[in-house]
Amino acid sequence: MNEPSPPLAGRREWIGLAVLLLPLLLVSMDVSVLYFAVPFISADLAPTATQQLWIFDIYGFVLAGLLITMGALGDRIGRRRLLMIGAAAFALTSAAAAYAGSAEALIATRALLGIGGATLMPSTLALIRNMFHDAKQRATAIAIWTAALTFGVALGPILSGVLLEHFWWGSVFLINVPFMLLLVVLVPVLVPESRRVAGGRFDLLGAVLSLAAVLPVIWGVKELAAEGDPRLAAAAIVLGLAVGAAFLHRQRSSPDPLIDLTMFRGRAFRGAVAVNLLAMFALIGFAIFTTQLLQTVWGMSPLEAALWSLVPSLGIGAVAPLAAGLAQRGIPRNRLVAVGFLVALAGFAAMTAVGADSPLWTLMVCASLYACGLVVVMSLSAELILWAAPPERAGSASALSETAAEFGGALGMAVLGSIGTAVFRARLDVPAGLPAEAADTARETLAGAAAVAAGLPGDAGAALLAGARTAFMSGLHAAAIAAAVLMALAAALALRTLRGSDSGPVSPTAADCSPHGAGSASVARTDADARAGADAGAGAAA
Repeated sequence: MNEPSPPLAGRREWIGLAVLLLPLLLVSMDVSVLYFAVPFISADLAPTATQQLWIFDIYGFVLAGLLITMGALGDRIGRRRLLMIGAAAFALTSAAAAYAGSAEALIATRALLGIGGATLMPSTLALIRNMFHDAKQRATAIAIWTAALTFGVALGPILSGVLLEHFWWGSVFLINVPFMLLLVVLVPVLVPESRRVAGGRFDLLGAVLSLAAVLPVIWGVKELAAEGDPRLAAAAIVLGLAVGAAFLHRQRSSPDPLIDLTMFRGRAFRGAVAVNLLAMFALIGFAIFTTQLLQTVWGMSPLEAALWSLVPSLGIGAVAPLAAGLAQRGIPRNRLVAVGFLVALAGFAAMTAVGADSPLWTLMVCASLYACGLVVVMSLSAELILWAAPPERAGSASALSETAAEFGGALGMAVLGSIGTAVFRARLDVPAGLPAEAADTARETLAGAAAVAAGLPGDAGAALLAGARTAFMSGLHAAAIAAAVLMALAAALALRTLRGSDSGPVSPTAADCSPHGAGSASVARTDADARAGADAGAGAAA
């Protein structure tokens, strides 16, 4: 006897989907919106090199560290309620960030923005799953959701460039406020509440441990690169690793863990999460160098630099479906992922030949190479993560995939940015007789060196600026070499861990035990197909 078909979504659900895209656009946009605001923030707030990196990536770290936590919290208090709370918090902290009067204040407000963003992303996806019960409609809705994520990351630099052409740097944050207020008004009318109580207590200790494990490690890496106290930096790293071990122990022993660690027993699942993280590490981590090259070294306006930064994404629309088509024709996915990493390796290696006086097309070719290669990786890993997880764990697997991507991007900015900063400082020669304070400013960042050079007379200023640009290119080359080495290791990892991952779900017994039986597997497969193509675009836009 055939089961009745699930109800189809109507006009209200599709309009509700459009409303839910608002927070997603803004949250993903805030990951990239600061790329072209750096010179303006540097001139106004005078952050140190370490503070500049924190301004960039504290948002992504807090967002990544709290995604799973907020997803679990929404299950208990209601996803729509959590979305409303997050929207209000995001609006308030956006206004605070816009008017931050110091680098420390901007870092703090960016961290608060990350908390608000973490409440919004899992809530929107969970609400969409509840609104669309038909498998095909749900696949379409999730594809639109991930396409909006793509568009938001791509829109960030463009919107930043437009705003910075006409307003002060705080406008890139203030633009969030009216959209969040609109969300607060429309969501109660168009989106039904959704709650799935898991039957246990919320793991508050696990949530605290998950965040406390990340921040000390990253702070230690930054301090080592910034030539801070090595003993203090090493102690922070050790502390973070120790807290991470405590978090894993908590997840193993807790009756209601935030993460079901049994999913990581499968080699294919572990490998897919790892390669997804490494791809985002390289793609997002290197973006800070290309944007500064366009704007600070080559002197482009924010809008012009933002538009040129989109050129590498033009060929990506064909690369992702090509990779999927090759996989469907029987080419092993582990080999395709490895080839993607090797193409990215070629792009990063070629970046070492780009100089301050190179033509623009050389950067576009190199960036296109590594972007296309990494999008192949991300489009296939998104599918593999859902295939490798048991069907009844598809939702948790998606959350882990998003968390790994966010964390990888933020970690890439920290590590590659720290490498570039260390080399910049080592290679920059400041003029003799320069005041100590000005010399320290020049050694902090390229923007700081440009500001000091502007205040020096004649040839002295020109010499300092030329030397700073040369030192920056040395830092860029060092980061490119580090990224290329990582791509080689990632290719080897993909070949080893993803071998045999083309035979579908790795746990058929789990499908049989699922409350929805075979139907659950079908839905998971449909969601995987939808998310794979859309996630490929997300990586391209980044």
